[in-house]
Amino acid sequence: MSDATRRRLALNHIRLPPQVASREFFVSLLVPGYAFWARAPRHWGIAALVASGLLLLTFIVELGQSIGNVAFGLLLSLHSTGVVYLLEPSLAGRRLGFRILVSCAAMAGLYVFLYRPGRNFVENHWLMPLRIHNRVVVVQRFTSPQRVHRGDWIAYSLSEHFGDHIIAMGGYGFGEVLAVAGDRVRFGETAYEINGVARPLLPHMPTGGEIVMGEKTWFIWPDFNIGGGHGNVAQADISATMMQLATIQEDQFVGKPFRHWFSRRQLPQ
Repeated sequence: MSDATRRRLALNHIRLPPQVASREFFVSLLVPGYAFWARAPRHWGIAALVASGLLLLTFIVELGQSIGNVAFGLLLSLHSTGVVYLLEPSLAGRRLGFRILVSCAAMAGLYVFLYRPGRNFVENHWLMPLRIHNRVVVVQRFTSPQRVHRGDWIAYSLSEHFGDHIIAMGGYGFGEVLAVAGDRVRFGETAYEINGVARPLLPHMPTGGEIVMGEKTWFIWPDFNIGGGHGNVAQADISATMMQLATIQEDQFVGKPFRHWFSRRQLPQ
């Protein structure tokens, strides 16, 4: 870090206490609760590390839920408090405004440089919580789309779609893979067929015609609301829009949900 940056952040006024080694300070920036272990009596250090572990576990178990978000915020608060506590001897005698500034800078720095990048990395590469119909589904991101088979449930991305009197909002979809590349899907008056195997029609499915799934595509019938504009919207227009949205390309793949996330069942029976 340059001297100009240190002056701008007022870090040139902060020195590590003599009893705190640079290695301990560095570890304290990475491990929540360790700062209390490095400076406080050992029993307080153990309590801080245990509390940090429980908050981290709560965040993982309740990933995407309100409780998980609260645990994430409390973990960040405990972590930044520990870092400021470690620097307390160097802040003795400083004005209250400066001490508050250091506390805010510690929390902001940990969030910007550690917590937010860490959470984004986890969601982009390992685990992503998605809110589907007022419930949270945790999706594993490390699954390859080549391992998706008929009958699997997957999460996928959707672009906003505008049709004649039809608006389909973009975001994420979640559903069962009904057909894969090479499968023939035929629609009838009361049922649809996948390679000759009949199933009851789903809402807004067409009542005639057939398609053959192309390479690297899946057939997943959308399960979300379609809003119409002014006036009545013909069923044929709705079915046509849904058919466009039902053909999912491999590059739209987000991940596969866990069947269970701890004690919470995520897939239909």
